Amino acid sequence: MAILSPSYLTFKAKKLNLYKITITIILCTVFYLAGFYQNSRGTISINTTSSSSITAFRCAPTNHSTTTLDFAARHFAQDPKPPVAREHHFPPCDPKYSEYTPCEDVDRSLRFDRDRLVYRERHCPESHEILKCRVPPPYGYKMPFSWPESRELAWYANVPHKDLTVEKKNQNWVRVEGERLRFPGGGTMFPRGADAYIDDIGKLINLKDGSIRTAIDTGCGVASWGAYLLSRNILTVSFAPRDTHVSQVQFALERGVPALIGIIASIRLPYPSRSFDMAHCSRCLVPWGQYDGQYLIEIDRILRPGGYWILSGPPINWETHWKGWNRTREDLRAEQSQIERVAKSLCWRKLVQRNDIAIWQKPTNHVHCKVNRKVFKRPLFCKSQNPDMAWYTKMETCLTPLPEVASIRDIAGGQLAKWPERLNAIPPRISSGGLEGLAANSFVENSELWKKRVAYYKKIDYQLAKTGRYRNLLDMNAHLGGFAAALVDDPVWVMNVVPVQAKMNTLGVIFQRGLIGTYQNWCEAMSTYPRTYDFIHADSLFSLYENRCGVEDILLEMDRILRPEGSVIIRDDVDILLNVKAIMDAMQWDGRITDHESSPHEREKILFATKKYWTAPRPDQD
Repeated sequence: MAILSPSYLTFKAKKLNLYKITITIILCTVFYLAGFYQNSRGTISINTTSSSSITAFRCAPTNHSTTTLDFAARHFAQDPKPPVAREHHFPPCDPKYSEYTPCEDVDRSLRFDRDRLVYRERHCPESHEILKCRVPPPYGYKMPFSWPESRELAWYANVPHKDLTVEKKNQNWVRVEGERLRFPGGGTMFPRGADAYIDDIGKLINLKDGSIRTAIDTGCGVASWGAYLLSRNILTVSFAPRDTHVSQVQFALERGVPALIGIIASIRLPYPSRSFDMAHCSRCLVPWGQYDGQYLIEIDRILRPGGYWILSGPPINWETHWKGWNRTREDLRAEQSQIERVAKSLCWRKLVQRNDIAIWQKPTNHVHCKVNRKVFKRPLFCKSQNPDMAWYTKMETCLTPLPEVASIRDIAGGQLAKWPERLNAIPPRISSGGLEGLAANSFVENSELWKKRVAYYKKIDYQLAKTGRYRNLLDMNAHLGGFAAALVDDPVWVMNVVPVQAKMNTLGVIFQRGLIGTYQNWCEAMSTYPRTYDFIHADSLFSLYENRCGVEDILLEMDRILRPEGSVIIRDDVDILLNVKAIMDAMQWDGRITDHESSPHEREKILFATKKYWTAPRPDQD
């Protein structure tokens, strides 16, 4: 008997499986074709002789009655209701809120520490305290006078306060003349007027050659110093707290002068290091020599290398004024000695003291200052904190170090061009490579881009092209200040805001261009009064704040700080703008979305809008 090999047996098994698979495929194919053939010849029939069961299927007509199956739907669900857009409703606020400043609210401030006037710093409302209504202009509100007439005149109905007209009557701050407020240009330390006072400063330092372009005024009053520097091409940020001098910053803004609510207390001022060419205090009543010189240390941080600090009022020239100031000679002498000592410890040089004015100058670098730390043990140089970080950032008692230099003759951080060349010269913060990813050619391209964009804006919004129509402008996401630079020849000023959430901190570049600005978190209210701005610009702002805070909260803040009949231009993605436009409609603004200046195929569109004129009702009207 032959013995079969294992390989032969395996072959036979595989062959048998192949036969089975082949036969199965053939049978399936035959049944499929037969079924297809039958179904194509007739209808499927159901025997209806019995109502309880199906007795037979026929592929052709028979003697039994048949029913053709109908597969049409018998039950219909209702179509879902289309999604309903959220209805926005923003009623007017109570007229008592006509001067509401959310983050400087007088009642809320009383909850905070009075030491060092901390209670007058920014203290914003909690989310449940935020008003969801439109702040009303006071009854009788009128469009402000155009610049330069507004420097001297404002409507009393717009800022209905007489406190300063009484308290500062002999100092020529402001007077009431019928329906108007008149600003003679006086101040506590310049009763002859701000113009004459500035002339006196101009005899001590050069205000005409363009080396001084940006200035900051501490405790500004009604900002007459800043107002009269504008004719000398010097742009000043004036600030003062919301205190017993009711609405002094509001008066300044109504005049068309740059100003913010602010105080030097415990946190840094909202500006980067090396921002200003000149700082000024005229009887601002800041205790400069106290707290280890912390307030002068903060002024040093924001002054550019070689910048000036000007002080008039107590204790300067105390020998003449001590009786009028109701203070003793010893007290005033001690205060001045304290200020002089702190200034020396900062390596400042006292240039001059003449009559009521004293001027110090910050060094152009810290070569000598590092050496003399052996003499002045305090303040030490700061080592860790970012000198440009200035949003709720606590002030320190250390000296902000200037950038390193190769030679004692070099200017730390780079030489700034004089104005007006400074506007378009490559800022040293860019040319030095201090901003990663931002090169000189990018700066030039950005400037040219904004010239084209502003030209396009003026074609669409003819009022932007109309001289005198707008004065106070706000750019909510300024980047390099290109929008403001493109408007430099117009009789306007622009507050350039760099949001604290921006990917790149460019506010230092803006100041090095000879422009002004501030930091801001747009999830909070701005430190300014209602109806501050005539015109607001926002480039990609709502994209930046998407998922950070509500669109309606930002728009309500824009409504608060925009004057009646003021205008807005917003650039952003079309989907975002459609949502913005819906909320604006509920706020009773007029608006329209237009195509991008380059092409209608761009997703980025432009929204032009105007706030309608309305006011609170008469006081005797419900």
